[in-house]
Amino acid sequence: MELSDYFRILRTRGWIIVVVAVVAAVSAFGFSRLQRKVYKSSMQVIVLPARNDMGLAQTTKSLLRAYVTHIDTKDYANLVLDRLTQDGHPQDMTPEQLKNNVIIASYEDKNVIQIDAKDGNGEQANRIAWLWAQEFQAWRNLENGKVRKEDQVEVLLGDYPTYAKFRPQTTINTAAGGIFGALLGALIVAALEWIESGLVRTPADVERKLGLAVLGVIPSAER
Repeated sequence: MELSDYFRILRTRGWIIVVVAVVAAVSAFGFSRLQRKVYKSSMQVIVLPARNDMGLAQTTKSLLRAYVTHIDTKDYANLVLDRLTQDGHPQDMTPEQLKNNVIIASYEDKNVIQIDAKDGNGEQANRIAWLWAQEFQAWRNLENGKVRKEDQVEVLLGDYPTYAKFRPQTTINTAAGGIFGALLGALIVAALEWIESGLVRTPADVERKLGLAVLGVIPSAER
């Protein structure tokens, strides 16, 4: 196809791409507006050895993943639910449901364990992440009481967490819908052009199909 053919296609069928892109973008926007809002709160916990010893420091790094496994359980979720109830915020979720809304990961290069809590209420997401970290700190303090001071591992809580909207990402969803719609529209146009590829529209089409030069064109009759 020549460049003029592409311009012709855009001129005659470009509206299909625009309409499909707009419909897809509006649909994505509407779907995002109908979604339940979920907020995510992140809490960082610093894990440090009691003394500046290379061996103990390396051991602490290797223990971070074990700590994550220890606190990422339904038992900890149950402890947090009990704390929320004591604070006057009784919950209708189970420990398993709460655990599924919390993601805990370790970052050995920074000696940090991060607790991410998701909830439909941003303030409650903050509270869940904070209480989870507190329970971890309380357990670690209890364990420190069983060993010598120089072998202890200290848990320090970071700043009180702040929440941000996790979903829906309306702007991103709308943009993605528009892009997907444009691609879908382009596929529709390509399919239509393929179906009508056998039609002769212009003298250039005649020359290309028959390999003969067009000597003249009969103009269309006026009504």
